[in-house]
Amino acid sequence: MDRSVFIVTPKNSEKSNKVILYFHGGSYVAEATKQHWDFIEKIVDDTKATVIMPDYPLTPKYNYKDVFKMVEPLYKEIIEKVDPNQLIVMGDSAGGGLTLALEQKIGKENITMPAKTILISPWLDVRLNNPKIDEVQKNDKQLNKEALKLAGIAYAGEDGINNYLVNPIDGDLSKLKNVIVLTGTYDILNPDVHILERRAQEVGVRNRNKRV
Repeated sequence: MDRSVFIVTPKNSEKSNKVILYFHGGSYVAEATKQHWDFIEKIVDDTKATVIMPDYPLTPKYNYKDVFKMVEPLYKEIIEKVDPNQLIVMGDSAGGGLTLALEQKIGKENITMPAKTILISPWLDVRLNNPKIDEVQKNDKQLNKEALKLAGIAYAGEDGINNYLVNPIDGDLSKLKNVIVLTGTYDILNPDVHILERRAQEVGVRNRNKRV
């Protein structure tokens, strides 16, 4: 498996020490889109940070085990070279779920955590069993529950449908710190964010949940 890792840096000499490890969304099926690249370019221009975006393996050819075989060693390599106080891990949609799952895994392994975590409309549970999702589906014109469930089953593979690495809503949150969640109320992924928020508060995670 030969996958690329893209590194985007500021064009001028005003480069900051901030490094952002970014996991793109796409239901674990799709490559990064033009919108992702435009977003990353804006982040780099606005913050002068360096953004690292891995082209992680996609389903249906690969599953979550293949993804973690790439992203966990990448994180370990980054943390050896970057001051953790300058490191932000960020992801949108499926990439947000992957971000959270990765941090839960490295937390269990007592690996140094990043200074900040930013989850943008994270996909926290591929099973999509939250009964409130059906209500939100009436307003969500972008995501379809049944299509997402098929992608989630493929990502989980034969044995992962109940694994926290696939459904980070079930994972240990105790090692997390400084978490920002951006979510929209017309997003079918939003109901699970409320569950995550409650679980985070129960274990005392410092977090900020912004709804739009």
